[in-house]
Amino acid sequence: MKLSKQVLAELRVKPGKPADLAQRDTKRVATNWLGSSDHTTDDSTRKKVAEEDLREFSEELSDAQEKLWASGTHALLVVLQALDAAGKDGTIKHVMSGVNPQGCRVESFKQPSLEELGHDFLWRASKALPELGGISIFNRSYYEDVLVTRVHPDLLDKTRERPDSGEESKFWRHRYEDINNFERHLRRNKTRVVKVFLHVSREEQKQRFLGRLDDPAKSWKFSLGDLAERKHWDEYQEAYEEALSATSTPWAPWYVVPADHKYALRALVGGIIVDAIDQIKLKSPEVAVSNLALLTRAKADLLAEE
Repeated sequence: MKLSKQVLAELRVKPGKPADLAQRDTKRVATNWLGSSDHTTDDSTRKKVAEEDLREFSEELSDAQEKLWASGTHALLVVLQALDAAGKDGTIKHVMSGVNPQGCRVESFKQPSLEELGHDFLWRASKALPELGGISIFNRSYYEDVLVTRVHPDLLDKTRERPDSGEESKFWRHRYEDINNFERHLRRNKTRVVKVFLHVSREEQKQRFLGRLDDPAKSWKFSLGDLAERKHWDEYQEAYEEALSATSTPWAPWYVVPADHKYALRALVGGIIVDAIDQIKLKSPEVAVSNLALLTRAKADLLAEE
């Protein structure tokens, strides 16, 4: 099963065009998927269809990962960006449920360490890139350095990279260029980059925060820092709008996925990842003709055992 090209096109930020986050729905896609364009379709029906789609995408992803690992010719990097409570952790858990952990790792990027602060902003991401045959998922990423630092420029003081007064616009433009060049280098060297922004509404984030506070089993997920960052909602929307618009390229486009309904968001992310691997056109490795005789002999030896 494949996610339709129409849905993929709707989610994709066209290179050279604005992301238009303010105009994008956080609940559903306009394309008739899960009955999305038919507002008479109830949520339970949409949820059932989405969960079935996610199951199929997960199975396809498992098969694709096996080919990726066996061929050892390409790698996959999945970048997940979102505001707090948009569903990154749950998406990773559900979408990658059928993937062999030996060939997949998740990297979370929090505040940089002293060692990382002593290097350029892409250095710590470079260390975490997947090897050929592998998959890496970045739960947040090097994009934090054009998002969080954009909203809180004082953080740049720690890196001694804060631009001089009047040079801010040039500084951020250069960072976008560095990111685009970095991702182009990865693509040229057989690493496919899939970038997904989980687009959650302000009201849905509020309800998820309240849900965490009301549930003792989930209260640990809530941080007062989350509430402090929520006060910068408009600033983050502006930062994401500019970053996604500047860094959605033909070799590493952004996908903006509506995140208010977790069941739909997980299925959509699964479909995006499956489509990205499918584009690589992987094939199962074939045994060299010179080895066929050895395999035949090995089989005969095993059958001859008492």
